[in-house]
Amino acid sequence: LDDKGRLFLPAKFRDDLEEGLMVTRGQERCLTVYSLAEFSVITDRLREASLTEKNTRDYVRLLASGAFQETPDKQGRITLAPLLRQYASLEKDVVVIGSINHVEIWEPRAWETYLAQQEQRFADLSEEIIPGI
Repeated sequence: LDDKGRLFLPAKFRDDLEEGLMVTRGQERCLTVYSLAEFSVITDRLREASLTEKNTRDYVRLLASGAFQETPDKQGRITLAPLLRQYASLEKDVVVIGSINHVEIWEPRAWETYLAQQEQRFADLSEEIIPGI
């Protein structure tokens, strides 16, 4: 991140996000970046969920209140809102990973801790999640 809270998106993600994107809170204190089309799919599904359920209301509130629409500049930079930088404890260095239908932005130590905690579980779950792989 630069001094203004801008992040250079890695080149491999820029084409999918050049028309615009949504950045919001993710799980495990990372930030989640969706293309506008993918975020629309998610919000359409949330509109179908029952808002009489407290867990649904809580999830929708936290997701929506932390969602910021961005369009990368000509250099491929986006600005991460102070609220989101604080949520994910982002200061200078970050880790950016692809995760099938979205991108995640992590504080480096948090990412390393998460990886260390999940490595064995990843190996153990592979057969359960994707049988035959």
